[in-house]
Amino acid sequence: MSNLICYCFKYTESDIRKDVYENKGQSLILEKIVSEKKRGTCQCSVKNPSGK
Repeated sequence: MSNLICYCFKYTESDIRKDVYENKGQSLILEKIVSEKKRGTCQCSVKNPSGK
């Protein structure tokens, strides 16, 4: 099982590695997370057990 990296959108370490590989070194997942944070839909402080 892969480590959960993003508690808001449930992305795992393997999801991000696969995304970077498939997109020739660029993470579209990271772009989505940044975009969602700007829109205010990120709930990391609530969903992440460490509050980050």
